[in-house]
Amino acid sequence: MKIDFSERLSTVEEYYFSKKLREIRLRQENGETIHNLGIGSPDLPPHPSVIRTLADSAAAADAHHYQSYAGMPELRHAYSRYYARQYGVELDPQSEILSLIGSKEGIMHLSMAMLDPGDEVLVPNPGYGSYAACAKLAGAQPVYYNLNEENQWLAPIEELRLRDTSRVKILWMNYPNMPAGTVPKPGFFEDVVAFARERGILVCNDNPYSTILTKHPVSIFQVDGAKEVACELNSLSKSHNMAGWRVGMMGGPPSVLQAVLKFKSNMDSGKFKAIQLAAITALSLGDDWYEGLNESYRHRQALGIQLLRTLGCTVHKPDAGMFLWARVPAPYKDGFTYSDYLLDHHQIFIPPGGIFGDAGDPYIRMSLCTPESTLARITREITRKLQQHARS
Repeated sequence: MKIDFSERLSTVEEYYFSKKLREIRLRQENGETIHNLGIGSPDLPPHPSVIRTLADSAAAADAHHYQSYAGMPELRHAYSRYYARQYGVELDPQSEILSLIGSKEGIMHLSMAMLDPGDEVLVPNPGYGSYAACAKLAGAQPVYYNLNEENQWLAPIEELRLRDTSRVKILWMNYPNMPAGTVPKPGFFEDVVAFARERGILVCNDNPYSTILTKHPVSIFQVDGAKEVACELNSLSKSHNMAGWRVGMMGGPPSVLQAVLKFKSNMDSGKFKAIQLAAITALSLGDDWYEGLNESYRHRQALGIQLLRTLGCTVHKPDAGMFLWARVPAPYKDGFTYSDYLLDHHQIFIPPGGIFGDAGDPYIRMSLCTPESTLARITREITRKLQQHARS
C-alpha cells in the first residue's frame, strides 16, 4: 500500500544532528573511538537539591495527576522571581509567563499560533534551524538576514528598515547569540524594539544562554516598552544542566501567550508535577551555583580555544554561551569539508557552521560540554599527530 505523507514535510529535512549522531553511533558500534564536541547538552549534573526535590516529589500521592497547561502557579511565580533577580525585569506570573516543555516547543507553538500561508518570518543567518523549519511547517516563508563577524554578529536593523516587511509577522533573534556568543552592545535592543514598533512586527528573542560565562545576563525586556512588542524564550537546559528535563518558558504580551496557550493546550496535557517542583528549586538557586558552573566553563573555554588553535582555526573568545565559533583554516573550502576531515583523521566531531545557514559556511562550532581532562587529552593527541606528520 502506498502511504502519502503531508506536503508540509517536504519543506523541511531531518535535523542535521539527528542524522549525524546516527552515523557516529554506527561508527562507534564498529569499534571507533569518536569524541563528540558538537552537541550543546550539558554533561554536568543539576544541583543536588534539584534532584532531591524531583525524587521526593515523585513519591507524593498526587504527583501523577494531569497538570495545568500554563504551568503550576508556583512555577510561574518562580520564573517571575528569577527574571527579577537575574535581569531586573518584572513579569506578571499570571499573564506574562507561560511554562513550556522546553523552549524549543515555544518556537513551534508561537509559529503555529501566529503564522498563515503567505506570511513571512525574519530569520538570522547563521542561526538556529528551528526558526525557519517551524515557519515552513506553519506554511509561512522564512526570509533571512545575514549576521557577520564585522558587525559583531548583531542583526542589521538599519538594513532591515530598507526592506519591504509588509508580510513579516515575526522577527527571530537569539542573544546571547548562538553560534557566535555575542552579547548585544548598549542600545541594540532599543533599536530592535523601535523597529518592531514601527513595522508592527512581533520580536522573539531566544535566550537560553544568558547566564553562561557572563556576570551580566541580558533580556530584551530590560528595554522600556519591549513587553508590548516582544516575546522571550528561556530555558533551564543550559543554565541549570537540565536539558533532558524539558523545562522552559515564554514571556511576553498576554494576548500572544493566550494565543500560544490555545494551540499548546491541544498538543499536551501539562508537565509532570515533580519536574515542575524541581524546576522551582533550580530557579531559586543562589549566585554560587552560577559562579561555580561558569568557573567550569571558563576552564573548558580556555582548553577549547587551545584545541581549535592547535588545529589551525581562527577563534576569538566569545562574550557568553557554551560554544566556540571558529573560522576553518586554509585550504579547506568550508566547515563541512573540515568537519569531515576532523572526524576521519582525528576522530572528533565538530559540526560545520553551515548547518546554521550559508553565512556560517567558513566556520565550525564547538561545544564546551566535554570534561576538561578530555579536551586536554584530545589536544595532546592532535599535537603529537601533527608533530609526527611534520617530521615524516
